[in-house]
This record gives sequence, C-alpha cells and structure tokens, in this order.
Amino acid sequence: MAGLVTPMALRVAVTLGLPDRLRADRPAATAHATSAGLPDTVAHLATELGVDPGALELLLGHLVTLGVVERVEGGYRTTGLGANLCADAGTGLHNLLHHGTAAGRADLAFVDLLHSVRTGEPAYPLRYGQDFWTDLAEQPHLRDAFDRQMTWRIRQRVPKFVDAVDWARFKKIVDVGGGPGDLLTAVLAAHPDVRGHLVDLEVGPARRNLGDRAEVTQGSFFDSLPTGGDAYLLFDVLHDWDDDSAGRILARCAEAMPESARLIVIEGIRGVGVATEMDLIMLVHFGGRERSVEELAKLAEPHGLALDEVTEVPGDHSVLEFRKHPI
Repeated sequence: MAGLVTPMALRVAVTLGLPDRLRADRPAATAHATSAGLPDTVAHLATELGVDPGALELLLGHLVTLGVVERVEGGYRTTGLGANLCADAGTGLHNLLHHGTAAGRADLAFVDLLHSVRTGEPAYPLRYGQDFWTDLAEQPHLRDAFDRQMTWRIRQRVPKFVDAVDWARFKKIVDVGGGPGDLLTAVLAAHPDVRGHLVDLEVGPARRNLGDRAEVTQGSFFDSLPTGGDAYLLFDVLHDWDDDSAGRILARCAEAMPESARLIVIEGIRGVGVATEMDLIMLVHFGGRERSVEELAKLAEPHGLALDEVTEVPGDHSVLEFRKHPI
C-alpha cells in the first residue's frame, strides 16, 4: 500500500512505448535486433529511446517481476498481460497511463494531493501552472487524448443511457458541453425524429460524428446557450467543477430553457456505485466533486430548477430530470 514503484514503472513503460516495441510480432528493425519476432537488445533499445541503458535494464527487470515482459534470448518480449498496455489493445490503459495524454499527465498531480486536501483546490495548476481545461485548449494533442478517453470510458454504457430516458418526447435536444457527441449521436440514431444541437469549446470531432442531424456551436457553457430546446443535456459535466462554477452552468441552462423544457443531468452519484477514488480524481484534477442527489437538487434549486425524477443506470451513473419552477 505504500509503494509508488509499480504504478510509476508501468506509467514510464507505457510512455516509453516498451509494450509496443517489445511485442513478439514487431519486425526486427535493425541489424542490432535479435532474430525476427524477438525484441531488441537493451543497449540498442536504450539508444533508440534516448535513455540510460543501465536504468532501462532496471526498469525492465521490475516489469519482468510484474509479468508485463519476459526475458528471452537476447533481450525481452512483451507478455500476454503486457499486451494490454499496448496502444492498440483496446483496453484504454495506454491513454490512462501515458505521460503525454490528458489523463496520464493529470494523474501525476496526485503527488500534491496534500495540497488539495488542505485547501480544497485542484493540484493540477500547482504542478502545471494553469488549470486542466486551459491546457486542453492550448494543446490539441491533450484534447484529442481526452476525447478518446471519454469515448472509450462510456462506449459500453451509451446504450444504457439511451434506454434510460424517453428521448422521443423531445423534438430538439441541446447537448451542453457534449465533447465529441458520442451520447447525442447514439440518441439521434435511436430516434430518427429527434434533432440535436451540441455546444462545446472544441467542435471538430462532434461535427464529424453528428453529420446533418444536429447543429454544432462552438462556445462555453458559462456563456449564453442556444434557446428553444425541449431538453438540455449535461452529461458528466457538473462533477468537473466546484459548486460556484457548476451553479453558473445550471444557470445558463435554465436561462435558455423554455418553460416546458427539461434538464437531463447524467452523472455519477456519490455513494451510488461510484468508486471513492473518483472523489479524489475530481478534486485533484479539476477541483470538482461527485455529489449526492440531494446536493445536486440543492445546487439547481436557486436557478429555478426542480428535481422531478431520478433513474439509476446499471453501472455507476444516474439520470436526474429537472423542470423549471418559479424562483
């Protein structure tokens, strides 16, 4: 429980690309490599990666202990277990562990968890000099990695979210902060008569995914939102923000909603299937938090939104439906 060696060794291995480079099916690249199908020698691999060969051998030794790689004649080879860390493994682990991705980079801020616990503020800006969302806006490769992570994280649950709500009663759904539009795309595919409108700071992926079934507007959910929707959707948005910021997002939704519209909030609910580690991830990365149903209702009430219904989705999310009420 006290050891940081193994988690950091795995992250460094992924960042260096060792599981991919040492795959048995990787062709021999140079004369310095072993026979076809076997890995490069440590010395050649260290030269290729620009790392210290002695230190690399120590890292590989621990990866052998973990079962991620194995020793073979002339060097090392990725095992079946280690193949789960490869970029094309489909496990999502490469995106979560690599130092150059949004999640892998953000998790390194956990070295300053003490700061977050003492202050209630995110540790990410302490490490990187600016907040997570500013980094994503300024570094497109981080935004791309974040979108891929979100797509991977929800891909198996999207059908459950589609089934959990009677989307057909809405003629137009405004997806607020919808990212690449994975959920909205699935909802529109299931309901041909429904139209969509997605709002996000980065709209390229959404335009490619949604086609002509939805409008796409570049913008912030802290600013005025498109009016006239029958439903406004916040999917995994509020937990990224502190109470003041989350309240501002809810206020923008309420301002844009007609009296008959509904606000659909899909979130992990604290204490209802959500792993407790997510509480700390939200705090360290964003200064946000997972909230209970009661906390979300209390947060929405000052902005003219009343909680009507809660539907638990199998897994770790729930659907909360709000209506407008006189303030």
